[in-house]
Amino acid sequence: MLRLTGWAVATALALALSTATGKPPALPASAASVTRAPTAAPQESQLVEHGHYTNRSGAAVHTPAHSVTGQTPQGASAKCRDGTFSFSQHHRGTCSHHRGVAEWM
Repeated sequence: MLRLTGWAVATALALALSTATGKPPALPASAASVTRAPTAAPQESQLVEHGHYTNRSGAAVHTPAHSVTGQTPQGASAKCRDGTFSFSQHHRGTCSHHRGVAEWM
């Protein structure tokens, strides 16, 4: 027996509707890549690790880092499972090299 998740059912219905109407399907919110508004830059003095990367939007983003105090640093968007805080602006890929997201801020 084939079991479909809610996302799979919604996607199948959207695809069937798009075929009937000729319009491209709209993905359910859970399937779409979620983009966060740019946050305030973290203060380097509050972080143990220092580094930046360029995200897919072309913005410079601080790499995941531990905070000096253990408290959530300014601008953090998620806490990774390895204890680092991420400053990612997109949900997709957040904490991917840090054992995944433990908690969204």
